[in-house]
Amino acid sequence: MMISVNLVVVLFSLLWMSSMALKEEQCEVCIKTVQRFADTLTDDIKKDTKKIEDKFKEFCKTQKSKEQRFCYYLGGMEDSATGILGELSKPLSWSLPAEKVCEKLKKMDAQICELRYEKQIDLNTVDLKKLKVRDLKKILTDWDENCDGCLEKTDYIKRIEELKPQYTRTEL
Repeated sequence: MMISVNLVVVLFSLLWMSSMALKEEQCEVCIKTVQRFADTLTDDIKKDTKKIEDKFKEFCKTQKSKEQRFCYYLGGMEDSATGILGELSKPLSWSLPAEKVCEKLKKMDAQICELRYEKQIDLNTVDLKKLKVRDLKKILTDWDENCDGCLEKTDYIKRIEELKPQYTRTEL
C-alpha cells in the first residue's frame, strides 16, 4: 500500500514538472538564439565557461533585432546593464538543451522570454495598400533597404514593389 501511494506521488510530480516545461512558442527568441549559438561551439570550447562567454560576446556582435535585445539582457553586449552570462555558459558546458537553458534564464530575468518574433508577411498574397506604414518600413528594414525621400504610404509601396522581385520568389 505504501509503495503504491509513493508511486502515485512520484507520477503526479513528474506529470506536473513536464507540464511546467518551457515550450518553444513561450520563449521563442531565447530558444532559437541559444540553439543557434550552441551549434557554433566546438567541443573544446563547450568545456570552458569562460570561453563560452567570450564566444557569446562575439556571437552577439553579429546579431540584429530581437536576438540583439536577447544578448543585451544577458550581458553579451558592450552596453549591457547587467550580466548573467554565467547562467548561459554553465548549462551549455553541461550540454543542456536550449529549452532547459532558457528555463534557467527565465527564472533570472522573465523579460528574456517576453521577446517574440514578429510574424512574417507573405508579400505574394498581401495587399500592400492595407498594411500600415510601420509594416511597410519593417519590410524594407528586413531587407536592409531604405526609402530615401519617402514621405507618404504610396512612396513606401512603390519602393517595395521595385525591390520585390529581388527579395521574393514566385512559384509557378
